[in-house]
Amino acid sequence: MPWGAAVTILAGVDARALVKWVEAELRALYGEVDLARQEPLGTLVATVLSQNTTDTNSGRAYASLLERFETLERVRKAPVEAIEEAIRIGGLQHEKALAIKGVLERIVRERRTLDLSFLETLALGEARAWLLASPGVGDKTAGIVLLFAFGKPYFPADTHVRRVTVRLGLVGPKEDPHRRLNALLPKDPDFMASLHLHLVRHGRETCHARAPDCGGCVLCARCEWRKETAG
Repeated sequence: MPWGAAVTILAGVDARALVKWVEAELRALYGEVDLARQEPLGTLVATVLSQNTTDTNSGRAYASLLERFETLERVRKAPVEAIEEAIRIGGLQHEKALAIKGVLERIVRERRTLDLSFLETLALGEARAWLLASPGVGDKTAGIVLLFAFGKPYFPADTHVRRVTVRLGLVGPKEDPHRRLNALLPKDPDFMASLHLHLVRHGRETCHARAPDCGGCVLCARCEWRKETAG
């Protein structure tokens, strides 16, 4: 059965209780996470680079970008073609170069300085809307910046988070995981950050898209997808 096939979708109290159980189980398995605030601008650029590629390649692309230009201000002033060349290892270099240059230029155009700290003072909805209006920024990228750089309670869902939560019956296969999970989760940034990082790790190490290691999964007992495939 494909990983996104229909499973029983939990609702209400059951879904909220499952979310808390999942966070506790994964925290017990993987340990506590570093909840220190990340630098906003670098987080934004790094997350754009992470789209549709591996962590290894996106990390190399970000390192290459800074090695080539040293600062994001110099990236902003650089030709798109030069940015493309620096981030080529991450793939989709043309689209990502346009997005990075575009968002950096937007910040300076509107704020007169290359600084995202103003988002700290905005309400969650306003800060999210500002980010979503930026080139190359979708819900996941906006959520990473809001949660990990500013401690705002908005939960980002990447492909690993979506796959694991769909299998658990927390999100429907065709449902928007951001809308669904942000309605379910407690508005606690530390809880959200811990859950996000642990779900990503679990998706990478255990709950693979193909041939998941269900036998070694601490969540298996309450996995709707596993119930369906085992039956």
